[in-house]
Amino acid sequence: MKRILFLLMIVIFATNGYCQLQDQKKLDSLLIVLKTSKEDTLKVIVLNAVCNEKITHSEYTEAKKYAEEELVISEKIGYKKGIADSYSQIGSVYGILADYPKALGYYQKALILNKLSGNLIGIAGNLMGIGNAYNDLSDNPKAIEYFQRALNVNEQSGNKAGIASSLNGIGNVYLFLSDYPKALEYYQKALINYEQLGNKGGMASNLNNIGEVYYNLSDYSIALEYFQKSLKLREAVGNKNKIVISYNNIGNIYLREGNLYEALKYATKGLSLALEIGAKSRIKEAYGNLAVIDSALGNFRGAYENHKLYMQVNDSMFNIEKDKKITSLAMKYEFDKVQDSTKAIQTQKDAVAKKELQKQRLMRNGFIGGFAVMVLFAGVFFIQRNSIKKGKKRSDELLLNILPEEVAEELKEKGSAEAKMFDDVTVMFTDFKGFTIIAEKLSAKELVGEINYCFSAFDNIIHKYGIEKIKTIGDAYMAAGGLPVENKTHAKDVVNAALEINKFMDEHKQQRIEEGKEIFEIRIGIHTGPVVAGIVGIKKFAYDIWGDAVNLASRMESSGEAGKVNISGSTYELVKNDFTCTYRGKIQAKNKGEVDMYFVE
Repeated sequence: MKRILFLLMIVIFATNGYCQLQDQKKLDSLLIVLKTSKEDTLKVIVLNAVCNEKITHSEYTEAKKYAEEELVISEKIGYKKGIADSYSQIGSVYGILADYPKALGYYQKALILNKLSGNLIGIAGNLMGIGNAYNDLSDNPKAIEYFQRALNVNEQSGNKAGIASSLNGIGNVYLFLSDYPKALEYYQKALINYEQLGNKGGMASNLNNIGEVYYNLSDYSIALEYFQKSLKLREAVGNKNKIVISYNNIGNIYLREGNLYEALKYATKGLSLALEIGAKSRIKEAYGNLAVIDSALGNFRGAYENHKLYMQVNDSMFNIEKDKKITSLAMKYEFDKVQDSTKAIQTQKDAVAKKELQKQRLMRNGFIGGFAVMVLFAGVFFIQRNSIKKGKKRSDELLLNILPEEVAEELKEKGSAEAKMFDDVTVMFTDFKGFTIIAEKLSAKELVGEINYCFSAFDNIIHKYGIEKIKTIGDAYMAAGGLPVENKTHAKDVVNAALEINKFMDEHKQQRIEEGKEIFEIRIGIHTGPVVAGIVGIKKFAYDIWGDAVNLASRMESSGEAGKVNISGSTYELVKNDFTCTYRGKIQAKNKGEVDMYFVE
């Protein structure tokens, strides 16, 4: 027993964030314990610590090996925390290597185990991992959902490091959405937390992210200052994956300032290190940067070769088959919960039916007592039957108010509804310009009344065109054409509905101006592409859609103008013969390159 305690003290000392030992000495201490220990539980703890060290130093093959060894021993001794931890670490490695289907699969398995054991820190870590995967995939709604859930769990457990990580994640989403004040707000909050904890890795990430905000604001001198501070901390920590990010970012600054040889130096260093650790997303960034730099230097052959390599890596990371796997995995856990819920509901229904059968038997026996008693019970029976019929009608109406009719019927018939892939769907997003500022000037009652008035009108308009309302998120309204029943007119239908919504809002705006009230102006964005659709939730069913088409529709909205309907090139190709459209340039869409935009007249 004394020996175990002694070895455990070595582990704690070696993994302590304030330990003054050099990293290699830390690792050597851990490996000594691993080699000499015969206690499986202690081995699991040490393997976990070694794996974390390997991840920190970007040795991903080694990290995965130790995590898998940790998993084998944990499963052998039935140590659920060890199983969950190893799943989380393997998911983290796959996430860094851009194998998102596997990353999400392992994170979700870990999340289930951590929820069963009530491990709040583990739950928050898994939610962050899933959020990071969605953030890399540019699925902003899902990313911010998981980051916010992680933040709530971390606040519940009082995990300051987790709170900082969650704030950083939310900031990343706002950065991608070009909401720079919001991004900066969350990054600075996270930075304060990391500074209080003395967490160099966290501080480095937030300094880098703040630099990216200033980079996007074209304030290159301040951005470079933050990038260089971040690089210095990352070199001290020794995280090669993060160092590559800093190299690429500093190279971009020099490229923007026209210092091409400095840009080339950092881009080359970034590529070399990225290839060493095998991080695909970093390799892709480095090839992309080198292609631009070579082009600026007049090395067009080199630019072509680097661009070709960039596309090869990009295609290996993002393709339709991977998208299908990702959405399927993402929904599996939710669907499992829904099916468990529907089974519980069915069990409850069976119990009610059995009770009802017993009641009817009693009623049947009562008929023997006489005709008068029979009439009395018959009256009760008919009243109950009518009551049940009314209740069923009401529940059906409520179900149809939540779900599309086809999905509702499948849910009633099977107790569950399967996710479906739609190859061609037109997604519409609307949002009120300056909503937050206007909301501060209205009472809660007036604000809710105004939103309800507008959204009720939207509901009526999209119903007229056979479009499916998906959901509202605050002041945002989302709908889609071409599902759950596929059709060929979805793009035209959605554009027509958008134009009518725009007209309604313009008339409503004029009315509020005449009344001297605050006005709401609307932006509308539309994109056409593949999505996955299905039901999620445990207590309240919700029909939702996932995929790049959703994210790009959101980008069309945020990149549009008030009082305009902004559509993507893919939607334009379907409606160009039906509407007058004005080309307005391209936007940069993460992982998708540049996307054409058009205003519909």
